[in-house]
Amino acid sequence: MKSILQKDLWSITSFLENKEYNFNKKNILTQLPEKFIDEAINEISSWDNYAPTPLIKLNKLNDELKFQNIYYKDEDKRFDLKSFKALGGAFAVYKIASEKKNITVSTATAGNHGRSVAWGAQRLGLKCKIFISEFVSESRAEAMRNLDAEVIRVKGNYDNSLKECIEQSNKNNWEIVQDVSWEGYKEVPKLIMAGYTIMVKEIIDEINKNSITHVFLQAGVGGMAAAMIAGFAKLSENIPQFIIIEPENADCVFQSIKNNKPTTVDIKKETVMGGMSCGDVSSIAWEILKNSANYCLTIPDEAISTAVALLAEKRLSNEKIIGGECAVPGVIALIGSFNNKEYLDKLKLNSESNVLLFGCEGLTDDAMYQKLLNDGLQKI
Repeated sequence: MKSILQKDLWSITSFLENKEYNFNKKNILTQLPEKFIDEAINEISSWDNYAPTPLIKLNKLNDELKFQNIYYKDEDKRFDLKSFKALGGAFAVYKIASEKKNITVSTATAGNHGRSVAWGAQRLGLKCKIFISEFVSESRAEAMRNLDAEVIRVKGNYDNSLKECIEQSNKNNWEIVQDVSWEGYKEVPKLIMAGYTIMVKEIIDEINKNSITHVFLQAGVGGMAAAMIAGFAKLSENIPQFIIIEPENADCVFQSIKNNKPTTVDIKKETVMGGMSCGDVSSIAWEILKNSANYCLTIPDEAISTAVALLAEKRLSNEKIIGGECAVPGVIALIGSFNNKEYLDKLKLNSESNVLLFGCEGLTDDAMYQKLLNDGLQKI
């Protein structure tokens, strides 16, 4: 059995300090207004079967790292959708349907966001069209069909599926429920982001005596990361450091921060972190992230299976944790930073640190999870 800190199990490909960091609560809450956050929290908390998801202490990992606490927000328990995405898409569908009748909703997705939109449409008896790329697994497609959505597969990657979704929706007068923004399309992505912020409220309600010092945030288009920052801006007196994590092959936020402007990344090789495989940062997310993210880093695919297996085998906590491929980047980034003194010092991680990780999905693709778990068990 290998040590969980063994350096050949973990690596950080790139590390970047944001030289433009200048946290401004007013500016952040202009991008994601407080009224959106308040309405989302009030509405979602009223839904049937709503309950805060677990905040698990990774006590065994912390025995090695010697911080104050390491918290893992376990979104495997989010409704029946097993992902934080259940919050945003479904809330946006609710808001759109409250203002327009007899609509058809549409979206492009790598899986979890599409399930949220489909679920939101099913709850309200609406038609739903979901566009997916050729790289989305059939099991994820079937999960959306089981929520009464029509699934349309598009040749190419996520960006190709988004383009087709926009074209078909404009042609057929469907209501697009997309978690990425572009010129002229801002309102719905803000609603989706507002839905995510209930996670911050749940966290603060549970650990109000322990101020979070470091938050590791996964980013695809950056919507969740920006929403969590906005949630802390509104709900917390303490503002932690925010560290953005991306796949090395899809690092649009990293490159945008580096260049101080939104930068498109040409994804030449798909990452196993499918929900984070995005070439462009959301314009709304960018307006928040560009001055509020302290650091950005990228990770390789190789460490994903290791982290999945360690969580499942109770090597990081007393509890068995089911974390999908996009749930574990925070674990990888934290251990990778600990193993690199330069990064550890820059992040100011020490015995007084209260670290927050987001396990943003659970078992959303059984075949993918089993493969990662089996591969990881061979490594540990």
